[in-house]
Amino acid sequence: MAHFPRPHRAILAATALAASGALLAGCAAAAGSESASSDGAAGPVDILGIEVAVDDGARALLPDDIAEAGRVTAATDAPYAPFEMFVEEGSEELTGVDILLGKAIGAKLGIDVEFAQQGFDGIIPALQAGNYDLTISAMTSSVERMDVLTFVDYSASGTGILTRAGNPDDIETYLDLCGKDVAVQTATSQVELVTDVWQAECEAEGLDPISLAEFPSDSDAQLAITAGKAVASLLTKPSAGFVAKTTNDGETFMVVEDPTAPNGYDATLNGIGVLKENEQFAEAIQAALQSLMDDGTYTTILAEFGVEGIGVDAATINAAAESAS
Repeated sequence: MAHFPRPHRAILAATALAASGALLAGCAAAAGSESASSDGAAGPVDILGIEVAVDDGARALLPDDIAEAGRVTAATDAPYAPFEMFVEEGSEELTGVDILLGKAIGAKLGIDVEFAQQGFDGIIPALQAGNYDLTISAMTSSVERMDVLTFVDYSASGTGILTRAGNPDDIETYLDLCGKDVAVQTATSQVELVTDVWQAECEAEGLDPISLAEFPSDSDAQLAITAGKAVASLLTKPSAGFVAKTTNDGETFMVVEDPTAPNGYDATLNGIGVLKENEQFAEAIQAALQSLMDDGTYTTILAEFGVEGIGVDAATINAAAESAS
């Protein structure tokens, strides 16, 4: 079985993680008092102050064995902020978009979703070995992975533009970077996007090329902005949103919101994965996720981490396969 790397994955800036202590301490999935209902479903769960209760329609779709067990185990690979990360250094307690969303989906289904650490490359083999029931780990819903997994698509993320708060350089789209100094972490998909695509588009528009400076880490690229050596840095849009929200209480950076690319440039879907043969479980997850979208809990979770921009309008299954066909 081939291992599939996670596209666009990069370690989030250490400076942003340090600045986010207060946020993380306050946004761990807070489980309220839970009681069993008459059909054995778990009671409501508190997620960010929202009481998330069972959605009867979604629970009815659960496979009988999962409904009876009352819990499932999800593989995840932390830290990968803002999707999954530790509440604080030295803690084993997890938080993040995936963690809170997974717990909220469990509440809608009347089951407990427990998370277990698993190296990213080993997630799919571990699912095949029966070690876990699903994975929620910012995994790209790629067509190649669909040979093994069924994906419930819950977000979409591509490249984001991080610039100084207040946007003094008036950057509205990536073409506004033409002729300017831009920072990026070396050996990332963002480097390829600029060199393979954007530079040619700058030339086609009669503009000077982007002056791209590569740095060992995202945090170094962000320091280039604050030092006045770059007007912007490029990184995944969820990472950009998290950095902007948590660094200096949101006073240092902002994310450029291009309405033509709301999920970021060259965006791909991320999905909750279950084994391909577990289609019924995927349909239950889809219904639970859609319920969270409909009642606003989904948006609240994204907003907690500053990543509303990666939201999708509807819960879909294997949508990437449809767009590829």
